[in-house]
Amino acid sequence: MKRILIVSGHTDLNQSFANRIILDKLQSILPQAEFALLDKLYPDFCIDVSAEQQRLTGADVIVLQFPFFWYGMPSLMKKWMEDVFVHGFSHGSTGDKLHGKKLLLSFTSGAPEEMYKHGGLQNYTIEEFMPAFKQFAVLCGMEWQGYVYTGGLSYANRNDEEKLEQMRIKSITHAETLLKQIELL
Repeated sequence: MKRILIVSGHTDLNQSFANRIILDKLQSILPQAEFALLDKLYPDFCIDVSAEQQRLTGADVIVLQFPFFWYGMPSLMKKWMEDVFVHGFSHGSTGDKLHGKKLLLSFTSGAPEEMYKHGGLQNYTIEEFMPAFKQFAVLCGMEWQGYVYTGGLSYANRNDEEKLEQMRIKSITHAETLLKQIELL
């Protein structure tokens, strides 16, 4: 059986709508997976590097779950990566601890998917934001497994019951799609 690690990089899941629903759904359908909720573990951004490296080496599949903030990952997940994925562990001549592990991204955006196109408000496709993530996987010897992405999950809609219900359905569908991706690995 694959050992699955799901790392949540949201900086405040209590304020999240979509990422919280996605993670709750995943926890109910993947009880054997390990979940690292960075905002709960490290609200002060002081990362326990040894513990996190142990989590990573114990996993076969690593899923990074996060909201797409300012065209990338949130600050807490970025700090986690900077502290944990160091030369000699994840890369470099002796940094082979993650070789062969499968990396899958799972992320959401407030902007609808149709805004991520040439000539759209975001001016680029979501795929055009992926090279840094792909290269991260390559550098660490991990196998890039792509991503599951859902847009149109804006916190700004939290006071509109109809939009909240639509976002709830989209979030659950996202989690189910992610599960299917994981099962294929």
